[in-house]
Amino acid sequence: MPDSTTPSTTRSDAGHDDAAHPAPRAGRRRLVVTDVDSTFIQQEVVELLAEHAGTRERVAEITERAMRGELDFAASLRERVATLAGLPVSVFAAVRDAVVLTPGAAELVAGCQARGWAFGLVSGGFAEIVEPLAASLGISRVHANRLEVADGVLTGRTLGPVVDRTVKATTLRAWAEAEGVPLADTVAVGDGANDLEMIAAAGVGIAFRAKPVVRARAPWALDGRLDEVLDVVEQAEAARV
Repeated sequence: MPDSTTPSTTRSDAGHDDAAHPAPRAGRRRLVVTDVDSTFIQQEVVELLAEHAGTRERVAEITERAMRGELDFAASLRERVATLAGLPVSVFAAVRDAVVLTPGAAELVAGCQARGWAFGLVSGGFAEIVEPLAASLGISRVHANRLEVADGVLTGRTLGPVVDRTVKATTLRAWAEAEGVPLADTVAVGDGANDLEMIAAAGVGIAFRAKPVVRARAPWALDGRLDEVLDVVEQAEAARV
C-alpha cells in the first residue's frame, strides 16, 4: 500500500441504502470481489482477441457503449464474440501474454490474503484468460464467460448463460454465503454498467476508474491504485461507527 499519498477517494450517498447494509462489525472477515477488464487488468480482453481477428475498432466501439449502459450487455457480447469466429485457440496464449495488471491489483490480493479475507474475480470477459491469471495470484474464486471452440477454432459463440450484471450480483451473494461472510461485509469493485448490481448489493460498493453512470450511482469512487480499496474499506467502516 502506498504511504506517501492520500487515496483519490470520493464518497457519495447515491445508490446506498444503510438500512439494507447495516454496519459491519470491526474485525470481521470480508469478501472482496472485483470486475476484471479495465478494473483488475488494464485492457478489455475481447478487444485483445479482436485485434487478432482484425475487428478491434468495431469491437471497442461496442464495448464502450455497453460499459456506458447504452447497450444490453448480453446482446453486445454476442455481437462482439461473433467477430472472433475462426480464431485458433492458440490466440489465448498470445492474449494472456498481453494482459497487464492494473497498478495495485496484485497488492490488493496480497492485502486481502494477509487479512484472511476471501477474494474473487467476476468477469463479463473470458475464463480462458481470467482463470490462469487468477491461479497465478492464488485466487480460487473466479466466474467468467467461456468461449465455444470446435476443431481448434473459436465458433464465435459463448457457452452457457452470459455473465451480465444480474449474474455478477448473484455470484457475489453466492460467494458470500459460501464463505460465511455477511453481505454487509462484502466489497464489490467495478468500472462499467455491468457492475452496477453487484456494487449496489455489496456492503461497500466502489466505482474504480469508472464510467459516469457507475460513478454517479456507486457509494464510493477511486481513480488511483486498486489496492486503495483497502483504505476505502477502512473509511467506510469508520463512517458507520
